[in-house]
Amino acid sequence: MAVVSSLLRRFNSPTIPSLCSLTSSSYHSFSTQCFTQRTASLSLPTEPPPVPKKIPFSVTTHGVTRQDPYRWMRNTNDAAFLDHLHRENSYAQAFMSDTETLRRNLISEMKTRIPAEIVTPPERWGQWLYRQYIPRGKEYPLLSRRLEEKAETNWLSVLDWNQIAEQFGYVHVGVCRVSPDHNYLAYTVDPKGNERFLLQIKDLRSGCLVPRLEVDGVVSLAWALDGINLFYTVVDEHQRPHRVVVTNVESDGGGDTVVFSESDSSFCVDITSTKDGKFVTINSNSRTSSEVYIVNAEKPLAGLRRARERVPGVQCFLEHHNGFFYILTNAHTDAASEWSGEGYYLSRCLVEEVESSEWQVVFCPDDDVVIQDMDMFNDYLVLFFSKNGSPMLCSIDMPMKANTKHMEDLNPWYFPLPADSCSVAPGSNHDFQSSVYRVVLSSPVIPDTIIDYDVSRRSFSVVHQEGRVIDDLDTSTPWYSADHSTDNNDRTSEGMPEWEELSDAYVCERQEVSSHDGVKVPLTILYSREAWKKSESPGMLIGYGAYGEALDKSWCTNRLSMLDRGWVIAFADVRGGGGGDFSWHKSGTGSLKLNSIQDFIYCANYLMDKGYVHRHHLAAIGYSAGALLPAAAMNMHPSLFQAAILKVPFVDVLNTLSDSNLPLTLLDHEEFGNPNIQTEFQSILGYSPYDNIRRDVCFPSMLVTASVGVWEGAKWVAKIRESTCHDCSRTVILKTNMSGGHFGEGGRYAQCEETAFDYAFLIKVMAYHNNR
Repeated sequence: MAVVSSLLRRFNSPTIPSLCSLTSSSYHSFSTQCFTQRTASLSLPTEPPPVPKKIPFSVTTHGVTRQDPYRWMRNTNDAAFLDHLHRENSYAQAFMSDTETLRRNLISEMKTRIPAEIVTPPERWGQWLYRQYIPRGKEYPLLSRRLEEKAETNWLSVLDWNQIAEQFGYVHVGVCRVSPDHNYLAYTVDPKGNERFLLQIKDLRSGCLVPRLEVDGVVSLAWALDGINLFYTVVDEHQRPHRVVVTNVESDGGGDTVVFSESDSSFCVDITSTKDGKFVTINSNSRTSSEVYIVNAEKPLAGLRRARERVPGVQCFLEHHNGFFYILTNAHTDAASEWSGEGYYLSRCLVEEVESSEWQVVFCPDDDVVIQDMDMFNDYLVLFFSKNGSPMLCSIDMPMKANTKHMEDLNPWYFPLPADSCSVAPGSNHDFQSSVYRVVLSSPVIPDTIIDYDVSRRSFSVVHQEGRVIDDLDTSTPWYSADHSTDNNDRTSEGMPEWEELSDAYVCERQEVSSHDGVKVPLTILYSREAWKKSESPGMLIGYGAYGEALDKSWCTNRLSMLDRGWVIAFADVRGGGGGDFSWHKSGTGSLKLNSIQDFIYCANYLMDKGYVHRHHLAAIGYSAGALLPAAAMNMHPSLFQAAILKVPFVDVLNTLSDSNLPLTLLDHEEFGNPNIQTEFQSILGYSPYDNIRRDVCFPSMLVTASVGVWEGAKWVAKIRESTCHDCSRTVILKTNMSGGHFGEGGRYAQCEETAFDYAFLIKVMAYHNNR
């Protein structure tokens, strides 16, 4: 696992006016006609939607008084609130009752695309081979293994997600860590759907759990080299990982030792092991800063050393190789004085000199390169980076020399990638001695494909693609030239291995949209060559735009049901999310959050202006923090979208950020702003969706789903119904998973049912029917 991606990453300017006072110069005011009049064929429940009670409550901050009669919903154990949620679920089911046949058809389509059983190619780790396997008819995978030298033996179950689901009626496994000697499995499971994880340890020799070691509130895990001492982090009362404990799994009890505590509530603690297992790193991270402590994994109780004192805005991530720590950092030091970038560069130091004020610079990236992550092995280092916005990977032989001017001086091997842009994710890659590096490639039109790169031979093999297993196709002929001296944009299809991709049936376009300030926003547009009709097709626009996280555009077979019905599916990579440049995230945070919202609006307009979608048939979709985008956009321009789906939405932004008792609120101040500071309060008040709902205005039809943090969605729906057009508000429904986690965590078949519900809602409210 790459070092940066394995660590925890979740999240003073002039006053910004309210969203309602802002306009987009090109936004479409389609009609003042009521939405329900434009969708007169909608079948609505005979009973009106539920009306929750209102309890007067006001709060004054920085001289501004706000009324919040639905604040009582924060008490999720309130019997009246639970009754209200059940009534909302009943109303949602009544609203969707005429879509039962459509949903059955959608579910049937989606399930037929799912292989009866799924087996991933084994990955070698020491003398063992590990694989994941989903048995025929099962919802969830099993992790299994066998000794490599005993090919005739059966695969042994390491962890069965299906058994966990049977035990708790729900499954969400957080992390799994096999001990260095392969005798124990430590893992965390959320048994109640409240994102509070229980540590369990399984003796892989006997198959039994270690009974005394069920610890509540555990987040991350790391083994010491002896395979019996386990480090784990525990959360405080606000769900913040704040303490590191080490325990001996073979002791009779009483041996747990606290090795680190973080008192600063704006920092979370995460732990990981270096790839060679020789050190455990304790990483205390805020959204923008980090401080690293090091424990010798051979002496887990010998104390820890601090790598470098924390500095605001400075991050560092460590790996170890042959007596040196290799560090990705953005620290501006004398040694890196010639570098003026904002991202990471690679440095190193001797283990005994880690506390030195100066680390050796290995190299600083060129201006068009942004380093994102690294993965260390005995003979090479893998770097994840982007060049001119395109994802790339390369390997560099180890050991490497320091003080090189450019990465090219280290003779990197650039991993061949498909000519079409795609996402690249690392496989498990646990074996430090392996010369083969595994990645998973995916795109909207390319099913997930597992590639093994043999770094020693500089060749690759396509070993698996979703829906079929491919015989090892070992070729040294790349998809485009792998010569490190060759322009990596000069991609050719020569030597392209035989694999399935669906570009003949579906089109995936990547456009750039000029936003309100002229910044180009990437927009990915997906549609069927056969079913799409210019300026007539309906569509959905998906966005996220928070925490620097890239929007997931990987392959998803469920989408085919909408594409084949003529729908367009578009992905807006707005500011605040992941991008090739670290500034892309910063330019959509804090007082600049409106950039994210405006980017989303301009992408919506682009889809209509260019005829990708019908002017009255565009829907918006947002998940979690990404639901802020369509919610805020609807407040600004209520007629921009015909429909919206907000899943576990973050829409009561100002109230949530003002409540320091809620989990991780203080960390989110770095992402969205701190309402205790007046200028930042005004900024948040200007875009917070819950605080900017217009009165007596027609709003789009809406499906709001909720589970964790259920009050946000419930409050939003209640206020929409109270404030906006009475007729339109009848097409706003709230559907609550009373037992699931943040996204339900359903199995592969259950996810079909949830997706079919979402799609059926969109088809219904769009009043768009294909003869399928």
